[in-house]
Amino acid sequence: MIIDSDFQPAFYLRSAHAQTVFASSVRRSPPLTTRSERVELPDGDFLDLAWLPDGQGPIIIVLHGLTGSLESKYARGLLAEIQRRGWRGLLMQFRGASGEPNRLPQGYHSGQTEDLDYIVRLLHERHPGAPLAAVGYSMGGNILLKWLGEQGEAATLATAVAVSVPFDLAACARAVNQGLSRVYQAHLLKGMRAMAETKFARVPAPFELTDLAELKDFFAFDDAVTAPLHGFADARDYYEQSSSGRYVHAIRRPTLVIHALDDPFMTPAVVPTADQLSDQVCLELSAHGGHVGFVSADRLGRPRYWLEQRIPDYLANYFGLPPAEPD
Repeated sequence: MIIDSDFQPAFYLRSAHAQTVFASSVRRSPPLTTRSERVELPDGDFLDLAWLPDGQGPIIIVLHGLTGSLESKYARGLLAEIQRRGWRGLLMQFRGASGEPNRLPQGYHSGQTEDLDYIVRLLHERHPGAPLAAVGYSMGGNILLKWLGEQGEAATLATAVAVSVPFDLAACARAVNQGLSRVYQAHLLKGMRAMAETKFARVPAPFELTDLAELKDFFAFDDAVTAPLHGFADARDYYEQSSSGRYVHAIRRPTLVIHALDDPFMTPAVVPTADQLSDQVCLELSAHGGHVGFVSADRLGRPRYWLEQRIPDYLANYFGLPPAEPD
């Protein structure tokens, strides 16, 4: 099912780039207190979880985007709202994203669902009977939708929300290599190269690495690093196998997908059609919002981060919880 969003951008942030940059860079970092937990993985590596210090009711797993972490403002903002509502929540930081390189040469990538699967199972073992949901942004949303499709009826999340998902990774790689969107590509690649350099200064690379500074676009980086490091034939094979668009028909848990048609990381052509979606997926489309932006304004023109109201409201309605108290 596809529905129209009621999101209205702030009058001074109507363009896609303004929405994207304001939310990610101009916004002040939301204050947040968390406690850390290191989870040892079966393959000898680890994941770092950032937990809210208290709460009750449902447990909400938040998944960040490419080069994201606990410092990502969208993640901090959502976790702060989850805490304000008295729920339990955590950010699952992908391998190597918490500030300390992971142990193995392999890290995380857009189709790596094994770690999410492990954490979901672990939480169910620890908290039997507790309602469990997940929220994924951008790459984290791609991983979440792919995992839900892979699991089908076996998925043990009650519900999920995904935001600004790159449904077709090859198409998105082409889109961010054009026009002003190349600014985002350069920023992300800088972070990806830094993570790789830090990692392989401590852990031997399993193959001869090319000069990372020469990898100027996603295709080049993923062909030289991501694909061979994670067992794909090349970048195109990685994109084909990891794109969540090919899995959304198989999702069997209620899932809300929030997407802006002006997302500068992709074009509207990547958005699934109604007949490509499972009947459990509600795709909420907005004309504006940019990439993980969705900045509205109050009557005085002050910015309001609409996702941090929309997502918890959806979860509260799903779990039958009372609405939030006004700020």
